[in-house]
Amino acid sequence: MKRILIADDHEAVRSGLRAVLQQRVDWEVVAEANDGSKAVAAAIESRPHVAIVDFSMPRMTGVEVARRIRDHPLQTEVLIFTVHNSGLLAQQAFQAGARAFLVKSDANKLLLAAVDSLLLHKPFCTRNCVNELDIGSRADMARHQGLTPREQLVVKLVAEGYSNKGISALLNLSVKTTEAHRAAAMRKLEVNSTAGLVRYAVRARLVEA
Repeated sequence: MKRILIADDHEAVRSGLRAVLQQRVDWEVVAEANDGSKAVAAAIESRPHVAIVDFSMPRMTGVEVARRIRDHPLQTEVLIFTVHNSGLLAQQAFQAGARAFLVKSDANKLLLAAVDSLLLHKPFCTRNCVNELDIGSRADMARHQGLTPREQLVVKLVAEGYSNKGISALLNLSVKTTEAHRAAAMRKLEVNSTAGLVRYAVRARLVEA
């Protein structure tokens, strides 16, 4: 049996994915998660062949989940699942270690093909995703690549409304360390306010608009 992990913060989405995946009798959904941290823990525990991971989840983005899975000695292939058909997001996903990128509107038609590709350790990309990369996205991508994974996570949490104290508690950091990550991200992104961080996070799809 081929083992599959589903990570999405919406139960309805997870249910829909299960329904599609159950068309294959030799595939089994062995774990589910509703946030990024739980997705990483579930992958380590269940060691799935394929992890289908939503790009935008609480506590950790799908890209960071892919990076964490890649850094463990797992044989898990990661599919990043998103509502946005964006070349910027696709590049982020592949650079983090994911091997497939699928837009949710394509799931009914392409999910099985995407998982088939991953089981053969071959890449898969949703229709026209590379063509979506424009000049503005290229500039965002260059800035995004300058951020460390922890800085990206801090920016995401700022955009979700967390204070420095709240981020520190969530990530088990000192407030001083959180402030340092936040200041470094602002410098690299060339923004000088919380609003600027939020605008960047929305453009980069770290959070939903």
